[in-house]
Amino acid sequence: MPELPEVETTRRGIAPHIEGQRVHVIRARVAKLRQTLDSATLDRLAGCVINHVARRGKHLILHSDDPHRALHIHLGMSGALRIIAADSPLKKHDHVTITLENGQELRLHDPRRFGHVAVINPLQPPPALAALGVEPLDDTFNAARLYAQTRGKTAAIKTHIMDQRHIVGVGNIYATEALYASGIHPARRATSLDEAECATLAAAIKRVLQEAIAQGGTTLRDFSQPDGTSGYFAVNLAVYGKSGEPCPRCGTPLAHATIGGRSSVYCPKCQPLL
Repeated sequence: MPELPEVETTRRGIAPHIEGQRVHVIRARVAKLRQTLDSATLDRLAGCVINHVARRGKHLILHSDDPHRALHIHLGMSGALRIIAADSPLKKHDHVTITLENGQELRLHDPRRFGHVAVINPLQPPPALAALGVEPLDDTFNAARLYAQTRGKTAAIKTHIMDQRHIVGVGNIYATEALYASGIHPARRATSLDEAECATLAAAIKRVLQEAIAQGGTTLRDFSQPDGTSGYFAVNLAVYGKSGEPCPRCGTPLAHATIGGRSSVYCPKCQPLL
């Protein structure tokens, strides 16, 4: 599933092409993605100008010149957004098309159909947005915030930092990487972390996300080319997906565990379970 860096890279990729453009028509090419799609409802954004493309966690919000109308997009498991000439042939999994008055189209390509597209009132956001926690790259997320959040929480620290009610946008990949960078075992109880460890982990979360975004910005090809990359990128990962390989620090074989239903890789020596 796309995580915060992938979604932020997508936002940066499409924004220059659609901000300031008027929506001509929105069409749903299938009856349902994660939820039912209704072209008539989606087309309430027709005639509006897209003022700003924002990101909230793993969600994209296309704000319009009508403060009560915006387009909410979630890429799901396999979704990607592309800017294509409106007369370009549709691909098999191009399920939603947003045609702009300049002749370009923003297309959601989603083979697994777990994405989400809906017109919302951003002044009264739906529960999926209203319940989101703090943005990890904001100044409001810091050591003190993480320490306060984790007091009395017996869930694994990895489960905690992946809980979108606490911190948004941190999925399995970057949670794994941040915990390794911090020397913290992913299964430790959240409340067991002291203030110093919370400071180290908060800084690591910010760093791994920022590094991934920066790398995405240099490896992303072009959102305006139909045969370009999907908008995602391969980052330099230290441990994710490398169970059994030597730890980059100490050479100990990396271990694997399932925590909160998610695959977790860690170094038994560098990340001891205290």
